[in-house]
Amino acid sequence: MIFLHPNMLYLLILVVILFALLLTQKESHAHFFSQEVMDRLRVSANTLPLKVRNGLFFLVAMLLVLALANPVIQEGKVEVKAKSADIMLALDISDSMLAKDIYPNRLKAAKQKAIELLKLAPNERIGVIAFAKNSYLVSPLSFDHNAVEFLLRQLNTSSITEKGTNLLAMLETLDKSIHKKTQKYLLLFSDGGDKKDFSKEISFAKSKGITVYVLGVATKKGAPIQREDGRFIKQNGKIIVSKLNENIANLATKTGGVYIKSVRSDKDIQAMLEEIEKHTQKRALKSEEIQRFEPLFYYPLGLALFLLLIASSSRYKRTLSVLSAFLLLSGIHPQNANASLLDFMQVHNANVAYEKGAYKKAEDAYAHFAQTSDNPESYYDAGNALYKQKQYLQARKSYEKAHFRDKNKEAQRLANIGNTYVKEKKQAALKKAIQSYEQSLQLKEDKQTRENLEMVKKALQKQQKQKQKQKQKQNKKNKQNKKQKKSDKKKDSKDKKDSKQQKKSDEQSKDTKETQKPKQKSQKEKDKVKQEQKRKQEAQKKKKEKQKAQELKKGKAQAPDPQKMSTQEEKKWLKKLNQQQNTYMYRLNVPNHYKEKDTNEKPW
Repeated sequence: MIFLHPNMLYLLILVVILFALLLTQKESHAHFFSQEVMDRLRVSANTLPLKVRNGLFFLVAMLLVLALANPVIQEGKVEVKAKSADIMLALDISDSMLAKDIYPNRLKAAKQKAIELLKLAPNERIGVIAFAKNSYLVSPLSFDHNAVEFLLRQLNTSSITEKGTNLLAMLETLDKSIHKKTQKYLLLFSDGGDKKDFSKEISFAKSKGITVYVLGVATKKGAPIQREDGRFIKQNGKIIVSKLNENIANLATKTGGVYIKSVRSDKDIQAMLEEIEKHTQKRALKSEEIQRFEPLFYYPLGLALFLLLIASSSRYKRTLSVLSAFLLLSGIHPQNANASLLDFMQVHNANVAYEKGAYKKAEDAYAHFAQTSDNPESYYDAGNALYKQKQYLQARKSYEKAHFRDKNKEAQRLANIGNTYVKEKKQAALKKAIQSYEQSLQLKEDKQTRENLEMVKKALQKQQKQKQKQKQKQNKKNKQNKKQKKSDKKKDSKDKKDSKQQKKSDEQSKDTKETQKPKQKSQKEKDKVKQEQKRKQEAQKKKKEKQKAQELKKGKAQAPDPQKMSTQEEKKWLKKLNQQQNTYMYRLNVPNHYKEKDTNEKPW
């Protein structure tokens, strides 16, 4: 056995000196009366003599000094190694991360996920890279998670001026920031950008030993990109809608990592950390041998407290009997004593968890304590935790197990049961809620419970009115359907009659058409005869014109004297001459209907 703080043993010298002075001094009345007189005057009251009491105080002081010196037993040395996976976080801070398809926007959600990872992995070295078109090292690998968190919160889209998403530059920055040739692990928070082919990034990551894990921070539907001044980013006059690029999953899977799509809760980052811990090989950073001790300070401390209780008691015999009974009972039922202390701590932890909003953890603790102790308050508290988790049926069952003698608590319990019935929004449940509220108000008048009761009554009346209206509408529809069926039958009968009449009229029209056909044929024949007559007349005119032309050539017909002709007759005569000449010498201003057209003629 050794003492971890041996300097404290010097206090024993001081304790010995002080108590030596105290024991040597006499009581004030001993200077005036002898011991025989004092024995006759003193009444026996089962109290400790002064010397014995002072001796006990002296022992208490000695034991306390020994406890302060911290006696221990050496149990050998233990080698302790500090290991870390060295995870580098890469955060996309391009303008597309301002899209609000994830609340409050992609960038803030990604930063919150990264901060949650820092809390879940307190023993890992973590660094941060921010990237857009260019990449920058924000924090090297560090155990100081508070500093890393502070730097993470300061990042925004204005941190890098050139916009875009260049993953290859980010991987190069990662390779330069970690110089050692060990395996490197990268957790990427990004919406994937617009690139479809990541073959260059994949080959570079494989060549440098980089395993990429991707958390897709976006949705498939996407959203427009709104800047801080409220304006939307446009391209060619149209608002851009940024969506999740799931092609980035290839970068994760083909480098040995994992791709997970972001969700609202922290389950995605928990699953991601589990995957990283499965696949990573933690590297030993430092090892040290530490001496292992078994502490013994509680033995002198416990004995000192026991002696102090005896020395300070006016009736030491009764105190000794009570302490001995307590020790016997504690020896017979050690488990129960420990259980009561653990239960107290369990309830305290449950209260703390409930105040922090960890309702599931609080509910488990309350339920466990309620089952072991059958405590109504624990059932009531468990019901409150279940109600906060929106598990209303289970909350009501927990409330029903709790029964209080105190009217105030019982009234609150009944009111809470009514609240659970209201959440079901059914007519039967609303009726039960009214009963619970009325029972609660009978025990204690409460304003909130009274308002809830009135609201539920109004809601129940509305539901009843709606059901009546639905029944009336259904009855009207049934009546209309019956009327419609009758009218349809009448229409069918009318349609049959009309169809018969139509058939008769069609047959009559066929007969009339057949009689009219020969008349139409005779009319056509007449038209043909007329056309033939016109053709014959035109042919005769042409023959006469040819004969006149021939006579002119032979000189039989004399040309008219131009001096005796009028201007109109002269024009007519010139037209005829131009038409009859074989050369183009005299054809001036030829009309269009005499001109012959060549379909193969080229414009040039």
